[in-house]
Amino acid sequence: MHSGTVIDQNIVQAYLDTVYQVQGEVPVTLKIGIANPLLATLHKSHRVDSSAFITACNPFSQPCDELTNVDRQSALASELKFRSLTFLDGIGQHPFSEWPAEPSYLVFGVSREAAKALGIRFEQNALVWSGADAVPELVLLR
Repeated sequence: MHSGTVIDQNIVQAYLDTVYQVQGEVPVTLKIGIANPLLATLHKSHRVDSSAFITACNPFSQPCDELTNVDRQSALASELKFRSLTFLDGIGQHPFSEWPAEPSYLVFGVSREAAKALGIRFEQNALVWSGADAVPELVLLR
């Protein structure tokens, strides 16, 4: 599967199975490894060729209380605004797990390396990155 990571393989599988829902005028559902024409349209409309779906909630998949997660997401939003990055709200939700949905952002025009740096800064195990082909891929950070 994903060797070379310290992340439990069950958690990695949960990330692979999660549905990543982008909110906005036209909601877009991202699934790992499946090309998404609506995501390609979003890229085109924002004049970018990449995006990252990222959260600051529940660092290293350790549950936090709602207030802590709200504060963490606010800090991520502030960082994105500081970097002049455009983003849309999103929700990551496993279809069968009792794990609560995680507020997230789809960040436009961010490189894989910049997305990884954000994910590491906000203590995440992974993020979802999509390039010009609009195929979401799981990027492990640890």
